Amino acid sequence: MASALAYKKNFKASAALELFYTGGPVALSPDATSVACACSDDIKIVDVETGKVTATLKGDSELVTALCFGSDGKSLLSASRSLQVRLWDISSGTCLRSWKAHDAPVANMVLDSSGGLLATASADKSVLVWDVDGGFCTHAFRGHKGIVTSVVFHPDTKRLLLFSASDDGTVRVWDLLKKSCIHILDKHFSAVTSLAVSTDGWTLLSAGRDKVVNVWDLKSFVLRTTVPVYETLEAVCIVPDGCGLPGSSAKVGGSGVRFLTVGDLSVVRVWNSEGASLLYTQKSSVASSSSKNDDSKGGILYATVAPGDRIMCVTSDQCLLFYESVPGEGGDPDFKLSKRLIGYNEEIIDLKYVGVDSTRLAVATNLEQVRIYDMESMACLQELVGHTDIVLCLDTCFTSSGQPLLVSSGKDNSARLWDLETGTCMGIATGHMAAVGAVVFSKKRKNFFVSGSSDRTIKLWPFEANINEPGEPSKLTSKAVVAAHDKDINALAVAPNDSLVCSASQDRTAKVWKLPELTLVITLAGHKRGVWCVEFSPVDQCIMTGSGDKTIRIWSLSDGSCLKTFEGHTASVLKVGFITRGTQIISAGADGLVKLWTIKNNECTNTFDNHEDKIWALAVSGDGDNIATGGADSLVNLWVDCTVEDEEESYRQEEEEALKDQDLANALKETNYVKAVQLAFELKRPYRLLNVFEEVYRMSSHTIHHSLTISVVLTGACRNEDSTTQMQTILQALGKEHLRLLLEYIRDWNSKSKFCHIAQRVMYSMFHVISPIDLIKVPGIRELLEGILPYSQRHFSRIDRLTRSTFLLDFVLSSMSSLLPSEDKRLLTIEPEVEPDIEHATFEPPLDSANRKRDAMLEEVDAQLELIAAMKEHVDSRMSDAEVVPDVTPEVEVSRKKRRKQKH
Repeated sequence: MASALAYKKNFKASAALELFYTGGPVALSPDATSVACACSDDIKIVDVETGKVTATLKGDSELVTALCFGSDGKSLLSASRSLQVRLWDISSGTCLRSWKAHDAPVANMVLDSSGGLLATASADKSVLVWDVDGGFCTHAFRGHKGIVTSVVFHPDTKRLLLFSASDDGTVRVWDLLKKSCIHILDKHFSAVTSLAVSTDGWTLLSAGRDKVVNVWDLKSFVLRTTVPVYETLEAVCIVPDGCGLPGSSAKVGGSGVRFLTVGDLSVVRVWNSEGASLLYTQKSSVASSSSKNDDSKGGILYATVAPGDRIMCVTSDQCLLFYESVPGEGGDPDFKLSKRLIGYNEEIIDLKYVGVDSTRLAVATNLEQVRIYDMESMACLQELVGHTDIVLCLDTCFTSSGQPLLVSSGKDNSARLWDLETGTCMGIATGHMAAVGAVVFSKKRKNFFVSGSSDRTIKLWPFEANINEPGEPSKLTSKAVVAAHDKDINALAVAPNDSLVCSASQDRTAKVWKLPELTLVITLAGHKRGVWCVEFSPVDQCIMTGSGDKTIRIWSLSDGSCLKTFEGHTASVLKVGFITRGTQIISAGADGLVKLWTIKNNECTNTFDNHEDKIWALAVSGDGDNIATGGADSLVNLWVDCTVEDEEESYRQEEEEALKDQDLANALKETNYVKAVQLAFELKRPYRLLNVFEEVYRMSSHTIHHSLTISVVLTGACRNEDSTTQMQTILQALGKEHLRLLLEYIRDWNSKSKFCHIAQRVMYSMFHVISPIDLIKVPGIRELLEGILPYSQRHFSRIDRLTRSTFLLDFVLSSMSSLLPSEDKRLLTIEPEVEPDIEHATFEPPLDSANRKRDAMLEEVDAQLELIAAMKEHVDSRMSDAEVVPDVTPEVEVSRKKRRKQKH
């Protein structure tokens, strides 16, 4: 029993590393707490501190081209290729206003210092100024001969000037009062990419792809100086006076403007316009291009100065880098990378937990770098740079001295050994002739790793002699090698005691090899497709494999026989792992599903669906309570075992239901029907609710004859003021959701002859207490009434037949009473046969006894006829109600006319 209680039953997603930036515009909020990123046609709002997406603004299926935060930071302006400019409320995620701005996509937009005017620069070579509150255009400026790339307002609201830059190499100055261009600044020889105005408002900086920054005097609108920067620039920013950024406190002569530049060199540099002097150069760059052989544009694409002596840079590989100023060598300020947010990871190829407490996660994607993420903030802490092609496989371990190590292999035909404390490469294993798709550490001694390649060989690499050597990476030498399979090797696993290694291949087999000689022990054959993954059991002498034939198999190490087969995935099983001390299995497949299996009963305990594509990677923490999955959808999902919490919640709900059951019984005993109905709704128990309504009508109704009970109750005719008041109080206390549930219960009760009379009485009370306007507002009222109507028609047809039968009885009785002598009218009475009580009998004259019996029977018949008449009137009123019951058929109308004639 203890083992059964230890089984895991459920995992919940606690956090996720998701896609939030695919390239394009980025905007930092005024308080620098959040950043808006273009994610295809959507806009993601990301919290800078936690790195999590706080809001998603749904786009219009066109790529976003420009973004700008409102002055209060609570609104956002966006433009897309649909030529629409939209004003968003970030908290609610709704679009407040949209309008068509240009005849071509908007390339850049900016708000003035007051937040009331918006300037948009477009590919249609024009600049428009908009009133944000009114949504109308105030100025239209045309004159550029190329795409307008950048636009900026003068910071002084008294000087109504607007500056625009174009790829025609010119900068134009527009006067908002004169509504015309007052100056053209044309000293650039290539596209101008960025503009910045000094804090005092008398200097304009323009940066371009001609590798210079021009400094303009805004008093005379002449070129003051040209600063050669020797790199293609993408952004220029003013360094505010008195801030703690590097270069801001440098003692230089004159009154020059200090500014920083970023571009294709991927470094941040600070300059002084006076003398075109370089004040600061970032020593090392973390924003390098993703590939040495990549010819595409790299470097830093955007930069902005944030409050708190920080800057934000956006790289070409969709990374958001946040630098803060710290004391450097000699006491001068220096930039330190404080946070790195990865906007786009492409496909997640492999995952591994790092650290004794599994607080970090190593991730391999379609890049040459291995990224180490913090589990709490999901920020990238490290990037391990060294591979020259895509990394395919990872594994981690701790040495006997507690040193964290990571081994990675990739398409560059090599494997690398990393020290995670310093982030340096300790050793390089070269020798494979094709991509190395599998690598695994020793489990016990932690002094070697095994690699498997597409060249179909397995190699053993010891590294104990090289582990503590500083300096350049050591060249590792393989100790053993074997040609293992006929096709590519997909996975490797080492036994817990380091005596065996198992390899899985596309040749549909898995093979067990003895270490360290790499001699074949046994071949596991039986899969119908290639074997994608393999794992040793931590407690038993068996091996688990997952295959492209959609099955998981457990094999015996002694004879290689298949012990168990698990079927349930609808596509290839790509990753498997043991949890719960080897008694359960966690698997991930190409169907995007994660499945939890119990080995003992061969059953799938649970299935988790939180991916939209293949799951290539699965990692299990040391204690088995945490699982990480990653796939082709660029998502990393983190799962936490919640079995104990679910059981506690189940116990708590059972206790609450028991208490509510007792409260319901007490409420019925106290005749507090309103509370009883509310409790029955909370418990979602329709049968208990039916009992409550039966109790209401039973306590409130008059005693009627057993033969007429069903028909009278069905019509609702026999009720008194007490039941009406009770039902009115109960129904008025119900909300829309409870009314919907009540109609669902009535629909079910009405379909059963045993409960239909209660259903009709409750429905009668509802239609007389709840107004039609309120009933229409009940969700799904149309579908519910369509389910109630057919059975109600059947019930009313039955009552109509019964009513006609009673008139025939009335006619027969009347006819017989006129034919028989008065003394024989007692024969018309129907009395139950009762055995005479001779002991207590009283003898009366025969005539008086017969008269009394006759009078009693006539009174009973009169009472029955009165009840039938009331029932008929109620049926007529119900049949005339067009909202619930359809129009009366001609046959029923003719029958009614005949009965009226008989009455008269």
